Amino acid sequence: MTSTVPLPRRPVDPEARTRHWYENDLGWPTVPGRPLRLRTGVRFDVLDVPAEAGAKALRHLAPDSPVALWGDRMRLLVAAGSAEELPGLLAWLEWGAVALDLRVLGAGETMEAPPPPAGSAVAGPGSVRAGAAPRRSEQGAAVWMRPPGPGREAGASLPAMPAVPASPPAGREGSAPDLVRLVDTVAAECHRVRLRRACAGHPADRRDQPLAFS
Repeated sequence: MTSTVPLPRRPVDPEARTRHWYENDLGWPTVPGRPLRLRTGVRFDVLDVPAEAGAKALRHLAPDSPVALWGDRMRLLVAAGSAEELPGLLAWLEWGAVALDLRVLGAGETMEAPPPPAGSAVAGPGSVRAGAAPRRSEQGAAVWMRPPGPGREAGASLPAMPAVPASPPAGREGSAPDLVRLVDTVAAECHRVRLRRACAGHPADRRDQPLAFS
């Protein structure tokens, strides 16, 4: 009698699982090839700032707004199209002439895809309080500090330009979070970080650096 021995299962590629999670569960487009990268400017844009500055701005994000860490940088997800608004917004907030360590990723660009959270045990959106010093991602790899979930990347969860911008900077505390408040806070904190580094003797921060739109 001939016995049928099942063939061994082929191991599942972890990157394939990750790509499936982004594309099928979240609906975020990815870029072919390795390492896995996400397209920006489609479902979201990204503000890339020093982690110290980004931590001070968390109060201007919705509790479920995704935030990633990449080395000593923080990446704040904002509404798609925000990259186009940023230069004019910074000028309106009177930050346009100041050298800031602030980058924006928009249409036609990409960001490294952090691994998805390992189930419900992963620290959720409310696990990091505003102003707290975030942990650095290990070995420079991108990680989710506030992981996304289905429906979290769209609508009210991402900062966007209000229909009628509020007057800066008076009266911002206690108001609904929006892109204006987020950008003004991030710009102020980036400036403070740069001044502290310059006082500490970091040569790169003593030179005027142009605003970087990568």
